Amino acid sequence: MRYEELHRHAGHDDDRLTPRGADAADKAGRAGREVASAGRDVASSRWMRGLARAGLLARGVNYLLVGLLAVQIALGSRGTQADTAGALRAVARHPGGIVVLWLLAAGFAGLAVWRLAETAYGQAGPDGQAAPKRLASLALALIYGLTCGVVVTFILGAGGASSDTESKSFTARLLAHSGGQVLVAAVGVATAAAGVGMGIYGLRRMFATYLRTAQMSPAARTMVEGLGVAGYVTRGVVFCIAGAFLIDAAVTFDPQKAQGLDGALRKTAATPLGPWLLVAVAFGLAVFGLYSWCEARWRMVEPG
Repeated sequence: MRYEELHRHAGHDDDRLTPRGADAADKAGRAGREVASAGRDVASSRWMRGLARAGLLARGVNYLLVGLLAVQIALGSRGTQADTAGALRAVARHPGGIVVLWLLAAGFAGLAVWRLAETAYGQAGPDGQAAPKRLASLALALIYGLTCGVVVTFILGAGGASSDTESKSFTARLLAHSGGQVLVAAVGVATAAAGVGMGIYGLRRMFATYLRTAQMSPAARTMVEGLGVAGYVTRGVVFCIAGAFLIDAAVTFDPQKAQGLDGALRKTAATPLGPWLLVAVAFGLAVFGLYSWCEARWRMVEPG
């Protein structure tokens, strides 16, 4: 009899505890939803949109400068460096250049923060919540964060190495390890595949799905799409060239064959078509800079 009474009391205690547990879980769920909602509000806020658009402007400046430097290489300039480091040096040589460099650093930092917000809440446009698109945003956030670091390091006087030097150094470190040859080849294949993907992305005008084309006039839409196609295809070509040199470095076990952006452009000038092909590539990179400015105006930057 005593056992049954104890059992009933225990049952009553469980009945009293269950609502409390459910209430705590409900409160935790509400708190989580509130945090997620607050985060989404921040990701959709005016200042986040401003960061994204400022970053796209900074990206445009970088590509325009690289394109102009590549033209100088095609015309025979030996001391010119057609990559981000070269672009930073070109800016720093002019009065007020340091201020511009800090603005560029802030712009790339803004791009990184925006892409991180997309990683958490999804991209704008169709299927923005899909995992592949979120992973792509995370990869871009890392790239833009590293670019911001390169700019800041340059301003502080601790950087400025060419993309060729960094590529050769990175390749040499990988080749020094067991399995490094396979890893370098894999990086080369991935780089070339990314280049092919960029070219297809541009040719199919997939970038237009992220633009507010309804706000454009027919002439503006034609112009922006033309800039996007030319810019993405050119970037794809450069990535394919860089990937091919990485694969060659892996096969020959020679890190000196690895090339960064500057080296890839110089090798383009060494083809049978000579500097004319480099001029075409340089023009395409500058065009992508102009397209980046158009994105700053018409890109959908709110999370999906």
